[in-house]
Amino acid sequence: MSRKTRVNHPFPANGLALVIGASGGIGSAMVKRLGESGAFGRVIGLSRGSDPALDVTDAASIEAAAEAISEHDEDLRLVFDATGFLHDKNFQPEKTFRQLDPAHMAHAFAVNAIGPALLMKHFLPLLARDGKSVFATLSARVGSIGDNRLGGWYSYRASKAALNMLVRGASIELMRRNKQAICAALHPGTVDTDLSQPFAKKGLDVRSPDTAASDLLAVIGRLDADDSGGFIDYRGEPVPW
Repeated sequence: MSRKTRVNHPFPANGLALVIGASGGIGSAMVKRLGESGAFGRVIGLSRGSDPALDVTDAASIEAAAEAISEHDEDLRLVFDATGFLHDKNFQPEKTFRQLDPAHMAHAFAVNAIGPALLMKHFLPLLARDGKSVFATLSARVGSIGDNRLGGWYSYRASKAALNMLVRGASIELMRRNKQAICAALHPGTVDTDLSQPFAKKGLDVRSPDTAASDLLAVIGRLDADDSGGFIDYRGEPVPW
């Protein structure tokens, strides 16, 4: 993307935009920004507390939510997956391989890789069959194998790297259905959310969810078919695999 002229590639008018993980910091900000943009006829946010409810660790809820979305009249033009797991009261990022724990790894992969894979399974077939459509999922620069020079954070890094591979594979299959459809992994930067707050070091460029959503929406607006399968940051620059 950085090697091309950065021009906007608009979505066809009056489409449907869907945000998954809409109760989180970036997700809720994205719902707000999409609504303000006027680029879509309808904006829907789904989360564990929405109706229908969607939990990325519950395959049945993903399938049921996709069925509900399929009943809308508007063409589905954008699916934005804002879900993710780094830490909770039970698990913290590993500082050394000596801290590797199978339950921690299983949960990280369930949320960061398997869940998004199931989102792709059920929502990619719903994307409009012609014109621009986008499935974008939040990855992370620390999931870059080529950029890993510090080690640690094994479960998070590995699960996001797995997500990147899933996106790459799905983009190839999606292109056969609609050559203008895009499936991409996006790095949002360090954002002031519950996920990153404990690890936001002094001197880092920590941005608000609203700013992050605005930046990501601008990147999505500039995506075209050549970007499908890519790993792209909030400035529109490619991230090393």
